[in-house]
Amino acid sequence: MELADEVEVKLPGAANGQTMELYRLAPRTSYLDHFHNGPEFVYLVEGRARQNGQWLRARWASIGETGTFDSEILSGDKGCVFLTVYTASRYVDT
Repeated sequence: MELADEVEVKLPGAANGQTMELYRLAPRTSYLDHFHNGPEFVYLVEGRARQNGQWLRARWASIGETGTFDSEILSGDKGCVFLTVYTASRYVDT
């Protein structure tokens, strides 16, 4: 699945209301700002990405709690790959 020319998404699987997605962002690509309607787990597999103003490196992991907001998501100069696991109603666009 491709969200845009710069964002590729693979759907490895889903079960019991949880979904896993693998994202590949082209260099210097922005991703949508969003609120979490349920918890979101993220693992940065390769590259660099900026989230909420902070630069992150490969092997970085985070948990977005229900009701939190992610903004300013941008891939680094070489792009990035990250894995997410989240509830089916993960977020609402802002």
